[in-house]
Amino acid sequence: MSESVSLPALGESVTEGTVTRWLKNVGDRVEVDEPLLEVSTDKVDTEIPSPVAGVIETILVQEDETVEVGTALVTIGDGSAAPAEDAPAAEAAPAAEAAPAPEAPAEAAPAPESAPAAPAQPEPAAPAAEAPAAPAQEAPAAAPAAPAQEAPAAPAQEAPAAPAAPAQEAPAAAPAAPAQEAPAAPAAPAQEAPAAAPAAPAPAAPAAEAPSAPAPSGGSHAGAPGYVTPIVRKLANDQGVDLASITGTGVGGRIRKQDVISAQSAPAAEAAPARTQLETSPLRGTTVPMTRLRKVVAERAVVSMQSTAQLTSVVEVDVTKVARLRDKVKGAFLEKTGNKLSFLPFFALATAEALRAYPIINSTVDGDSIVYPAQENVSIAVDTERGLLTPVIRNAGELDIAGLAAQIADLADRTRNNQLKPDELSGGTFTLTNTGSRGALFDTPVVFLPQSAILGTGIVVKRPVVVNVDGTEAIAVRSMVYLALSYDHRIIDGADAARFLTAVKDRLESGDFEADLGI
Repeated sequence: MSESVSLPALGESVTEGTVTRWLKNVGDRVEVDEPLLEVSTDKVDTEIPSPVAGVIETILVQEDETVEVGTALVTIGDGSAAPAEDAPAAEAAPAAEAAPAPEAPAEAAPAPESAPAAPAQPEPAAPAAEAPAAPAQEAPAAAPAAPAQEAPAAPAQEAPAAPAAPAQEAPAAAPAAPAQEAPAAPAAPAQEAPAAAPAAPAPAAPAAEAPSAPAPSGGSHAGAPGYVTPIVRKLANDQGVDLASITGTGVGGRIRKQDVISAQSAPAAEAAPARTQLETSPLRGTTVPMTRLRKVVAERAVVSMQSTAQLTSVVEVDVTKVARLRDKVKGAFLEKTGNKLSFLPFFALATAEALRAYPIINSTVDGDSIVYPAQENVSIAVDTERGLLTPVIRNAGELDIAGLAAQIADLADRTRNNQLKPDELSGGTFTLTNTGSRGALFDTPVVFLPQSAILGTGIVVKRPVVVNVDGTEAIAVRSMVYLALSYDHRIIDGADAARFLTAVKDRLESGDFEADLGI
């Protein structure tokens, strides 16, 4: 017994759906709740499950066809019924079985074995066991008689089949027509159409093939190459995918969800940078003596760590406003000053201003005394092939952004080219080290005597943070950086460090540097 599966209701306002893909074929076994097909509506793309178990016998709605809710989509049975696609073959079977019938009388015309073939035709038995003397060539006419009833086009095929004998075929065709109207006398056409027997297979083949590829009836959206379901369109909009750049893999080139997902992931895969191959250093497996500079730095680091009580405090700073200002003016800044505008000059200016307000961070220890310098001489840590050097920006508190950027660029360039004068490496009262230049979030820098503090600036990264918008908390993408202050706890307390860091933080987060650009 077969059951029909109809398009179910998919929402209160949904009246129709488009079949986008069949998940099962005719002859496939399906279980209860197993997906049968995919359907797209104005509001949703979904799979239709089977309400019964059985074998798919007939698919009633083709892919890309739109039908109303309640329309039968497929018939499912126990597998005993012939599938719809096999129906033409079943119809052609009687013709195929009828063909051998005339062969028996051809071999032995009087034999009664021809009688069993008679039921395939209307009442042929009595005229066939009474006329055994009929010519063997005329008996095969029974074969075309059967297809003539099933496929009326057969006579049209027979007419040109034997043009050499039109006089004999014309009478054979004439009785064939009454054979359909008066089945009581089929014997006559059976004896008068010997030439048509070879033509019988010809009409049978197209008759079987014609129904095997039914043209889809097509719904309201069928055949429209530009149609995209609402779900697919929304997905493309959310993912930023241009539908015009996608080649659909669905029926008729329809763009499906999988096409959008593939298109969205493809650029991401292409944009992924190639992995940087690390080169093996020639120093591997060797022993080399320390350079003179490395010895000096090592000795000073050990003395500083053993002679002072060092610790580190860290704050997180939102530099989004600074980043926006920098992006806004960096072109004009480069044109007018000849220097690129990085974040470091902003950090240096905010630091110099905070050192003026909290000079304990800028102080040094002299025996039992604390010395407060009258100026802010900021040392800038520079990474060179020879090691770490710290040239000094003198009177940094008197400079604007342009002046600080020029000093930083000049000192860094001359340090790396070994062109510094000896006094340019001495006299610093505070050190600024940009650990973020190599990608570090932050570190705990070491204070070198005679200074009492050093500020490390981490890498500026964009990430989601909680912000306050008109009194309401929200999550937003912001440019964030960590500032780490290491200091000598002998003279600088944690509260002093916190006040200094908070001053720097507030100055940077305000982003009010336009008057200090110097351009």
